[in-house]
Amino acid sequence: MNRFLKLAILMLVASCGGGGNYSAPRDLENACAIVRERPAYHRAMQRAERRWGVPVAVQMASIHQESKFIGDARTPHQYALGIIPIGRQSSAYGYSQALDGTWEEYQQETGNRRARRDNINDATDFMGWYMDGTTRRLGISKWDARNQYLAYHEGRSGFARGSYRAKGWLMGVANRVQSRAEMYHAQLRSCR
Repeated sequence: MNRFLKLAILMLVASCGGGGNYSAPRDLENACAIVRERPAYHRAMQRAERRWGVPVAVQMASIHQESKFIGDARTPHQYALGIIPIGRQSSAYGYSQALDGTWEEYQQETGNRRARRDNINDATDFMGWYMDGTTRRLGISKWDARNQYLAYHEGRSGFARGSYRAKGWLMGVANRVQSRAEMYHAQLRSCR
């Protein structure tokens, strides 16, 4: 019995192990290097592409912008008077930087109640789900990383209102997402 108890405790401790590897891949400028270092990322994005039709390169560029592929990424803390912490800028969390409310909507609509934002499979599925909805509601091509990103960042209603037009910095970010998606697409074609 004592031996069985020790084995059970050892298995419990091993299963609780150190969580996941939430660090970023070493070379974020090279899609082939990302795929080689983290093949699970590529498999997750391919599944999302098959399910939702959002190209791997668009997913990669958006995740790069949102979290730099850091699984437990959070928004920075805000401070009152420059020193008193008053919480985070938003509830955005994980690879996709999904907000609490949007994540809950995803879980309800897909029936994936156990989905976690710090799981690459769930995060890419979420991103595919969101961008597919954007295509259906706003008519934005799934290959259009720039406008998909603007709708992702501002929300579909904000995009429809054109809220991004008053944010020059955001337009620059969206243009960089488009350029990165094109770069990743070309790289992925060459490394297969």
